[in-house]
Amino acid sequence: MASEQIEQLIDRRMHLGRLYGQGNHWQELEATAQELAETTQRIQREYPGRPVIISPFHYVSEYANIYVVDALRAKLGLNELAVVSGSPREAYGNREDILIPGLRILHTYDKNNRSGLGLRVMRALRHDGVAVLFSDVPPYMMQRYPMETVEVSLMGRPARLHRGVFSIGSHVDAVLLCFHLTFSKGHFGHRLFSPIELAREGGPQRVADYIEQAYQSAYPNWILADHPSRYGFAPSK
Repeated sequence: MASEQIEQLIDRRMHLGRLYGQGNHWQELEATAQELAETTQRIQREYPGRPVIISPFHYVSEYANIYVVDALRAKLGLNELAVVSGSPREAYGNREDILIPGLRILHTYDKNNRSGLGLRVMRALRHDGVAVLFSDVPPYMMQRYPMETVEVSLMGRPARLHRGVFSIGSHVDAVLLCFHLTFSKGHFGHRLFSPIELAREGGPQRVADYIEQAYQSAYPNWILADHPSRYGFAPSK
């Protein structure tokens, strides 16, 4: 319950700071973006020609995640970075062109072109070499039946993850880089996980293992903590 209230306060502070140009530089989030940029560049050197999917987990604040992603874009020298988001268009402010001009938001709830979302993400990965997709979204949030999920184990129990990132990643032979933010005593922090080659067997379980580690280390910061089913999900009605 507290995580939702903290997120709202953080989001409001960051949104107004960016809107009015006051306090819109967050050193701790810049440090997160710097480590992500260095790790992304290392992956690109180790796996030349293979795209990288950056995957923030839903911790602390979606707006803070967006700040990190935009800072990452700048540090990678990209003019634009595609971000798959389930948030309403007004979530980052009614004037997105001013608030986050370097991010191309691909909305999962667009009624007219949702079926083409995967193709647009793959196009962005091939063009830019990097895109952002939240791989820890619980399946219940995707609101489509029958739903494509993959079976994993979480906390010693059968569970399911939405298979979107794995389907897209395997098609373009992408590498997944997961991280989550932390917030304690007024300070942001982060945890960065080891990269995952999505075309290799066992990728979904590795993501599930990272989700489990995030549960155990930073559960109070998880902004989806109020839903009882979590990752327990029946793939058909």
